[in-house]
Amino acid sequence: MTEKTFIPGPEQRLAFREALGCFGTGVTVVTTNTPEGPAAITVNSFASVSLDPPLVLWCLDRDSNRFDAFSTCEHYAIHVMAQEQHDQALQFARNGFDFSHADWQPDDDGRPRLTECLARFDCRLSARHEAGDHLIIVGHVETVMHRPGQGLIFKRGQFGGFADLI
Repeated sequence: MTEKTFIPGPEQRLAFREALGCFGTGVTVVTTNTPEGPAAITVNSFASVSLDPPLVLWCLDRDSNRFDAFSTCEHYAIHVMAQEQHDQALQFARNGFDFSHADWQPDDDGRPRLTECLARFDCRLSARHEAGDHLIIVGHVETVMHRPGQGLIFKRGQFGGFADLI
């Protein structure tokens, strides 16, 4: 086993990304409604921020072709994907404007709600923060849904699962 030590910078971008990939994360799909229709983006940069008030965050890449749709949205839903939603998460990663493969319904604020996810956080925008090549989006959670099941996990460029212990 060869250990790599380096100072992150433009010439070490790939190595930095590989090191970050050592940390396994859950897979989420964030959805919103736009004037052109529903939009989705697959995200693994999701985290809780506060219990009181209920706040969560996710990070949006400035180079994303969905940046305009999500950087300005006021309402969105964050879906924690189940292991069996692997294909759906991949399809939304490739094309966030095609919902033909998804079972969904809009809520009263127009947020597309995907079915079969493990958890869903319906949010309204609380804050946006500039952070390098990403925008940190903080949402105030208005409604939560969750169910038992196996979560979809992403680590080192691969998807996998994690079974509930219950």
